[in-house]
Amino acid sequence: MGVTMDGTKHQRRGNTRQRIQDVALELFAEHGYEKTSLREIAQRLDVTKAALYYHFKTKEEIIVSLFEDLTQPIEDLIEWGRSQPHTLETKQEIVRRYSQALAGAEPLFRFMQENQATVRELRIGESFKDRMRGLRDIIIDPEAQLVDQVRCVSALFTLHAGMFVMQDLEGDFEKKRAAVLEVAVDLVTQAHQGAHGER
Repeated sequence: MGVTMDGTKHQRRGNTRQRIQDVALELFAEHGYEKTSLREIAQRLDVTKAALYYHFKTKEEIIVSLFEDLTQPIEDLIEWGRSQPHTLETKQEIVRRYSQALAGAEPLFRFMQENQATVRELRIGESFKDRMRGLRDIIIDPEAQLVDQVRCVSALFTLHAGMFVMQDLEGDFEKKRAAVLEVAVDLVTQAHQGAHGER
């Protein structure tokens, strides 16, 4: 599982909070974000609305908290990446860890894809773009040729596309994730070799 994944497990304060987030996401997926009420979330959890209120006052708070919890590993990864040398090993490790962080946040990304208006309203999309820029900056060699910079950015987008596009392809989730990861690692490897004249 790796340190980052375990780290998030501890941050997901107590099981109640996590159960609320998970059940809310289920209901949002079934009925849509707009049509789901806090009362329905409480009912499915079999708790009183007051008990739910103790953790979250609004649906927005649930989504924002989920976003913060599930994208924390990405923040941690950016912090780690900034302190590492710009070696090929570092870049490959960033791609591997990012793939893991995305797999952990998969339900959230599905929500973001299906509820783009809400995501805009809550400004989650902006925060996510900031994290993406942070990742891009640690994975790109500033002196690299444009084509190699594009390869690095494409490696990140390959991982994103993998999450959604691959759902329609046959095969086991882990096998698909491994295949997507292999392509992303190939891209950063080519980019690095290009930037350092190692082709």
